[in-house]
Amino acid sequence: MGSTYKRTWKDKDGTVHQCDILWIKYYRNGKAYRESSGSAKESDAKRLLRLREGDIARGVPITPKVGRMKFDELADDVVNDYLINGRRSLRQLEIRFRLHLLPFFGGKRAAAITTSDIRKFIAKRQEAGASNATVNRELESLKRAFNLGIQAGKLISKPYVPMLKENNVRIGFFEPPQFAAVRGHLPEYLKPYVTFAYITGWRKSEISSLKWYQINFDTGRIILNPGTTKNDDGRVFPFTQELRELLVQQKEQTEKLQRQKDMLIPWVFHREGKKVGDFRKSWETACKKAGVPGRIPHDFRRTAVRNLVRAGVPERVAMQMTGHKTRSVFERYNIVSEGDLDAAAKRLDEFAVSR
Repeated sequence: MGSTYKRTWKDKDGTVHQCDILWIKYYRNGKAYRESSGSAKESDAKRLLRLREGDIARGVPITPKVGRMKFDELADDVVNDYLINGRRSLRQLEIRFRLHLLPFFGGKRAAAITTSDIRKFIAKRQEAGASNATVNRELESLKRAFNLGIQAGKLISKPYVPMLKENNVRIGFFEPPQFAAVRGHLPEYLKPYVTFAYITGWRKSEISSLKWYQINFDTGRIILNPGTTKNDDGRVFPFTQELRELLVQQKEQTEKLQRQKDMLIPWVFHREGKKVGDFRKSWETACKKAGVPGRIPHDFRRTAVRNLVRAGVPERVAMQMTGHKTRSVFERYNIVSEGDLDAAAKRLDEFAVSR
């Protein structure tokens, strides 16, 4: 039968001291094992004791490292978790750990990291000018590290990780005349690209990587396979009349270019047969000439969401079409414009007259 206890020791003058950290004692094959719980809480120590006794009963090898586990090992576990699951955001995760989390928490015992330490990290990142959204992504990675540590039996508890409030309401979207003005000032190869973005609300990476085998003219479907999107879910967008006309014209131009240059072009949207790369300068120039400086291509995503809702498409269906996994994110893009407010006021006037 195992037990919990606190270690004591004597000074040279005979004064007895007691450690705040609780230790556990358990037996395996008649041999006693002692291990620090890394916590001053009796509940944490008992949880670790039950874990060790359960491991012994199942014949699982015991790894009494809870009190000595470094945060660095937890960080490695998160990276490996992203790697084996093929997470597309692996590179961003590695950057968060290398540049920010490990310089602050690296070398520390994971069990000794407290909420107070995390608040100090937050303050340091804010002093460095990091936005609340950026810090929250780092804190999410920190949470993941502790959760995986507990799943693996390397930790028995985790600190509370406070999250920051994000001002993430998105306000940029295109009215039809604004979109037409910007498109008119873009290079020819980008015009079908942005038209597709305006209709579907798909991300730049999804549009740039779109290939012809994903376009089915017979069924009228555009398909993104699972694992090729940001949230790894597959997606289908049915043809609208405008989309069909756009894709048919793009197909004809692509086939003509293939015959002229004797080359195979897999990309739906391309620049002389090459995949569309960064077009920031062309975009910024077009926006300035159109009188809407500061707009970004991601505004098409917000615009598509709003247009779908305005058209009466059920939100669940609209989310599937644009690739929004959570409704909270979807709601941030469903923005009310001044035109919407004016229309509401007009309907209110009509109601008042009809009474």
